[in-house]
Amino acid sequence: MGISFAVKGALLLLLSPLFCSIVIGATERDPLPPRVPDKERAAAQAMKNPVATSPESLAKGKELYEGKGTCLKCHGATGKGDGSGAKLVRPAPRNMTNPDWQKARTDGEMFWIIKNGSPGTGMVALIPSDITEDDAWNIINYVRTLK
Repeated sequence: MGISFAVKGALLLLLSPLFCSIVIGATERDPLPPRVPDKERAAAQAMKNPVATSPESLAKGKELYEGKGTCLKCHGATGKGDGSGAKLVRPAPRNMTNPDWQKARTDGEMFWIIKNGSPGTGMVALIPSDITEDDAWNIINYVRTLK
């Protein structure tokens, strides 16, 4: 005979929160693979940040990160990838406090992602629609301070 439709529905309702908490609460499995496409990576890695790190740049970067740059929504206040929007995207947003990730990614790679978005993720392009190139470099300076 088999399980009735009502029983299947009840089981689904009971197990859904457990499944969702596992899937939605998942963190990025391996933060080290680059997200810049292979054919563009060398050029991105060669880019140098033209905005010197300074107290002014860091303050501007923090303001942008938390405001019109919209970084806070997915990456969270501390950069751990735990913002309110993080539960809605897969793979999970980068944990920018990870020292291995900080060491592995160049400023140019981060700029490329901010400018072009990250293929296969929820990260959208932000330049020029939301921020300027200088804004992006200030955000990158700020991101480098996240620990």
